[in-house]
Amino acid sequence: MVRSQGAPADRVRALVRSRAGETAARAVSDSYQRLGRVLLLRLPEEVRPQFPAIGRAWQEVLGVATVLRHRGPAEGERRTPRVERIAGTGTTTEVVEHGVRFRFDAARTMFSRGNGGERARAGAATRPGETVVDLFAGIGYFVLPALVVGGAAGAYAVEENPESYRSLVENLRLNGVEDRAVALLGDNRELPLPVRGADRVFLGYLPSAVPWIPTALDLVRPGATLHVHLVVDSRNDRAGAEATVVEAVGRTGSVVHGSTARRVKPYGPGRSHVVVDVVVTPRAA
Repeated sequence: MVRSQGAPADRVRALVRSRAGETAARAVSDSYQRLGRVLLLRLPEEVRPQFPAIGRAWQEVLGVATVLRHRGPAEGERRTPRVERIAGTGTTTEVVEHGVRFRFDAARTMFSRGNGGERARAGAATRPGETVVDLFAGIGYFVLPALVVGGAAGAYAVEENPESYRSLVENLRLNGVEDRAVALLGDNRELPLPVRGADRVFLGYLPSAVPWIPTALDLVRPGATLHVHLVVDSRNDRAGAEATVVEAVGRTGSVVHGSTARRVKPYGPGRSHVVVDVVVTPRAA
């Protein structure tokens, strides 16, 4: 959630107070997440009868079309959002970051603002002419910046969720890079991946993409970079994550030429989301 500057939430509280009373007004938080025309927020169950009034107030203040309320943590391996609509109708929206367009259904697809720095870094890290692979492509979180900003010559994007896959294909078209990308629908553990000698592989799966390191190593050239995401204890998080990834690469008989770790965001109490960039030569090479 993004912390507001106070004024929007204050205005919403004033509207809600006048229409639904003080208890409902006190339930309005300063924190929310705006995703284009859709707003996501949290509200306690105790004010459920006032949900529509609160939703309409946010529509008026921020000019959003639809307001969704979080009902709980994302579900399952596919990280499906648990939300309910309290105002508006349509939940398809579009977010533009660093010149990249992401279109998706906010009621069916996760889009974390906290990962925005990593999406930007995917574009900045990619060099023109590279071949990149994204084993957990989603709607194109990393592969789109790699193509649009980084100038990758080719990309292979794997996604097993049909809903996310449809958005991925649409987003490749929206950004004008569909001619440089191959989108693959299915489980990356089962699909034959038609690429060897890739320069860069994104492994953006949480709580840990470490089990997929051997798969990534089968796809890359000597000196390629893997971007491995994982959740670790927040104490000594970067060093711990880096050691875990380097050890996993070493167990395959591959060579590590260098590694760095970056804290992406907090991930619950006492936990951190960390990404480790590791430069490798696979054993087969």
